[in-house]
Amino acid sequence: MRYLLLICQDDKNTPPPPAAQMQTILEGHMRFGEDLRKAGKMVGGERLRPDTEASRLRVKAGHHQVTDGPFTETKEALGGFYLIECDSRQEAVEWAKKIPLSEGGYIDVRPIWAM
Repeated sequence: MRYLLLICQDDKNTPPPPAAQMQTILEGHMRFGEDLRKAGKMVGGERLRPDTEASRLRVKAGHHQVTDGPFTETKEALGGFYLIECDSRQEAVEWAKKIPLSEGGYIDVRPIWAM
């Protein structure tokens, strides 16, 4: 089964980490991705650009509305993701525990519907 590991951060209430800590986190992600590839678990993954460069699409009264970021009503920001292949939810959670996070960060582990 495939799982999406969503990397989120509370950007509104948590200051960004210092540059040295951010570099350590990024290096940790490089190692984590390599570990996933070596284990044959990696399907894909990417770091996302900030929400200031994003657009949000909604449908209201049957019409599409597009709002450009940042999104003031959103406390958390999606920073990236890993798409992995695991035999169980518990295995996906164990992989998620290895993802480096800064203070205020968290991982959502979401199973993907089989098509």
